[in-house]
Amino acid sequence: MYRKIIPLSIVAVAVLNAQEVELPKISVESTLITEVSKKAQESADLAQALSSTVPSIDMSRRSGIANDIFIRGQKRDNISVEVDGTKVCGACVNRMDPPVSHILASQIDEIEVIEGPYDVENFGTMSGGLKITTKKPTKDLHGEVNFGLGSWGYKKAGATISGGDDKVRALISASSESSGQYEDGDGNTLSQQTKLKAPTANHYQTVYEDMEAYSKKSIMSKIYVNVTDDQELRLSYTGNRSDDVLYANSQMDAAYDDSNIYSVEYDIKDISDIYRDINLQYYYSDVNHPMDTKYRNSGAATYQTNHLKTSMQGVKLKNSFELGGYKLLAGLDGSRRTWEGEKYSTNATTLVQGAHTVSLTHTQTDNRALFTKAEKSFGNFDVEVGARYDDTEINPENPTYISKKYNALSANILATYNLDKENKIFLGLGQASRVPDARELYLVNPQGGNQNLDQTANTEVDLGYEAENDLIKFKIKTFYSMLEDYIYLQKLNTSPATYTFQNIDATVYGAELSASIYATDELTVDFGASYKIGQKDEALAGQSDKDLSDIAPLRANMALNYEYMANSTATLEAQFSEKWSNYDSDNGEQELSGWAVFNAKVKHAFTKNVDFTFGVNNLFDKTYAQSNTYSDLILLSGAETMLLNEPGRYIYTNLDFKF
Repeated sequence: MYRKIIPLSIVAVAVLNAQEVELPKISVESTLITEVSKKAQESADLAQALSSTVPSIDMSRRSGIANDIFIRGQKRDNISVEVDGTKVCGACVNRMDPPVSHILASQIDEIEVIEGPYDVENFGTMSGGLKITTKKPTKDLHGEVNFGLGSWGYKKAGATISGGDDKVRALISASSESSGQYEDGDGNTLSQQTKLKAPTANHYQTVYEDMEAYSKKSIMSKIYVNVTDDQELRLSYTGNRSDDVLYANSQMDAAYDDSNIYSVEYDIKDISDIYRDINLQYYYSDVNHPMDTKYRNSGAATYQTNHLKTSMQGVKLKNSFELGGYKLLAGLDGSRRTWEGEKYSTNATTLVQGAHTVSLTHTQTDNRALFTKAEKSFGNFDVEVGARYDDTEINPENPTYISKKYNALSANILATYNLDKENKIFLGLGQASRVPDARELYLVNPQGGNQNLDQTANTEVDLGYEAENDLIKFKIKTFYSMLEDYIYLQKLNTSPATYTFQNIDATVYGAELSASIYATDELTVDFGASYKIGQKDEALAGQSDKDLSDIAPLRANMALNYEYMANSTATLEAQFSEKWSNYDSDNGEQELSGWAVFNAKVKHAFTKNVDFTFGVNNLFDKTYAQSNTYSDLILLSGAETMLLNEPGRYIYTNLDFKF
């Protein structure tokens, strides 16, 4: 009962206390990362770029590319990913193609990292999310060409051109990159790691042991049309094509990942003094992902394929108002996701396919929602309140499965007290929900779902302090998250391996710190750290471990940045992790050693139009693993579940031409 009272109370309190004053952006709920394409130069992998920049984000290492993220220990449907307003989903049940893998770091302008249940505009932002904004077309002619080389045969080339006039602006960006298999600190490639740690049937065939780790091509195009001075039509398309992506500690590799993201948006500004803006958007995205055992010993005669497909389409209407000092947003949100999978065998010699069987029944998830948000200030207080009501139906094609219906009211309130111009404290209280997905409800193979799952609710409190002046920028945040009916995978048996999803109650709490110290005009020191604890309220039936999975230990990073001439910087960075000693051993996790790695980079501006970057990651060739082995991922098991080590010493260069 209290779960429903909390969001209603939040709305009531905020409305009663609202006053009339202009409101600056409240920072309790998010972290803004700008100039992503300039900072992420090692590869196109967005997960790697984010995990080394944002304290609240950890990376799940899946391959040389297409890695996944956790926000405060939350992943999958517990967090949302939106690209220019388009909701993006992956197709693979084993997270070979997470949402962040369908957009390249080089295409991005900025990212807002939502930390907690503080986004009412998007379906499923239960514990956090990403709002990704890609580069926009410019009126003046601008262009960029970049080339990159790195260890283990890494190479990339990309180009972007943008321009137009007062009526039409356009942008097109294209890139291509590929890499051989990275080596860990012991000099073992991906295939060699598999050979050392996995059963013989899962080893790569000799002829494929030295094949490339992946190749990836992408294109992004946009056209903005000024219909009138205050009306704009925005069209965009992003396409990604990844081939032969190796997943060394999984049973299968990705034959390919093809994704398409479309958006049509119409925006009208300054309708009246009160009605400031109306925005209508239609979007569509799809992913086509077959994974197979073609390159493994088990596939020498006949290889197995699990072919997954998903699509996501939606319509969103947003209306913005300014009335008596209020900034108001009201909107409608509707979306439909489809997801399906089938398995079949292929004769490796004749390429004749066997019978196709369903691995994931075709499932349609329809969501309809109303949302609203209000911002206001009084005195030294800034207040923001939001609410969202969701009505969701999930319908499987297989008539033996049960259709599901869910509804939920989410709400949050964010308050900032400005102590003075340089110091402020902030408080957030929110609740949001997410429904089970098709995999959790209906997956037939390789592991079963659970049709009786309830939706998960997260009730969270955030508290923090922020200071910014000429000498320092500092922020510390603490949070306490109460998860009700959290959807959790339980390992039932080891041999044969069987699993089930179930609802549990759990808590996650911790703190994050970020700081930049401007020591001199040339020298800046950046620091970030995060620490969190996750506990089940009760151990699962037949188990004794109450530790929650995916909760990384204390991690920190520190960087020294020296600007030795205009637009030229030398950086020395250290990244640290404590030993992973609190882990869910009953469900496949294991103890991981602590580690420290050091990186160095020099970015030199030859001219204002030509930049050269040289960098070395993992300077001392450390062998370490940062991702654990929770059974939610289907990983290879020998004596124990196979860990995937991080790359060893990696040397890279970039050359950028701009005009």
